[in-house]
Amino acid sequence: MSDTSARVTSARADLEATLDAIEDKLNVPKRFGELTDKAKASYEKNPVPWIIGATAAAIVVAGLVAWAILSDDDE
Repeated sequence: MSDTSARVTSARADLEATLDAIEDKLNVPKRFGELTDKAKASYEKNPVPWIIGATAAAIVVAGLVAWAILSDDDE
């Protein structure tokens, strides 16, 4: 194999590796699955922040609903 042929083969291998890495980064279902696994592990390790966050979110939603219902829209 000539030197040029070896460089072309090496460049193709590098390009293939780069494209595989880009494809892996842009694989949304895989990334979502990894994020879900991390969240589950975090909750199992310490659920208190998750419970506090969910409670705070529920209070905010309830406040927005109450504000929307009770606000004076007659103006």
